[in-house]
Amino acid sequence: MLREFRREIRLMGSAFEFIVVDTGDRADHLLDAAIGEVQRLEYLLTEFSDTSQTALLNRSAGLALVKVDAEVFDLLRRCVEISRLTQGAFDITAGALKKLYNFKSGPPTWPDARTLEQTLQKTGCQHIRLLDDNRAFLSKPGMHIGFGAVGKGYAADRVKILLQKEGVQNAVINASGDLTAWGNRADGTPWKVGIADPNDSANIALWLPVDGVSVATSGDYEQFFERDGIRYTHNLDPKTGRPVHGVKSVTIVSPSAELSDALATAVFVMGPEVGLHFIGQLPRTHCVVIDAENKMHVSKNLTII
Repeated sequence: MLREFRREIRLMGSAFEFIVVDTGDRADHLLDAAIGEVQRLEYLLTEFSDTSQTALLNRSAGLALVKVDAEVFDLLRRCVEISRLTQGAFDITAGALKKLYNFKSGPPTWPDARTLEQTLQKTGCQHIRLLDDNRAFLSKPGMHIGFGAVGKGYAADRVKILLQKEGVQNAVINASGDLTAWGNRADGTPWKVGIADPNDSANIALWLPVDGVSVATSGDYEQFFERDGIRYTHNLDPKTGRPVHGVKSVTIVSPSAELSDALATAVFVMGPEVGLHFIGQLPRTHCVVIDAENKMHVSKNLTII
């Protein structure tokens, strides 16, 4: 008899939940394998370890080429392509900008115009050089990359591949809202994901059915601050270096958790009008945007409950 087996654990600085539908004979093996895969990727990609390849790239910025693993190189290449596709609204080099605002250590600081301009000079995916033999170079001294806006989605995709190779036909990987699901629940009903009300995260604004798709949400929820009467998010516009305002929540539905993760950040920066127009041009990709006035904007052909 099929049952749902769950495991919750903190990985990549976030709460992960793994659900597999199985008879139970190999549930522990499957869940252990899923957790192990995310741990492997965290060790490879984290900004917060001196031994990760991300840290090595950042230390070598402006100084030296770094040969990275093939999957890191491929992830860098896709991030550069998404940055180009979104005209810079998604940018893994925004780490240097984030340091200016002190988001994690108390009330945000507000950098002066000169400091901001100097930092913008070392921001932008156009400064990432990708060469043959999996070599990468951050061409500006002081550049700082981070995979925080795409890493959890990439991890969910990799776990999905791993579990499907094991023959798992029904499962969910939920990385703090970056979620991929396929098949059905043990009772045969579809998986569904709730999109939180950005004004009260305990309430669900709407439900989306999910099967073979990935969903990612970027919301300000508790991570916002007010300045001069304006509510700002901790998300930054990489082109201006300033915190974004005007949007409370963005949810993306696409075939890939990595893509959904990255595009949720990009559309947050773009805003409702430009963001929905952009998403409307992409195949099998949909979005829900809740703006600062609590108005919900839904792209065409998205099924909601």
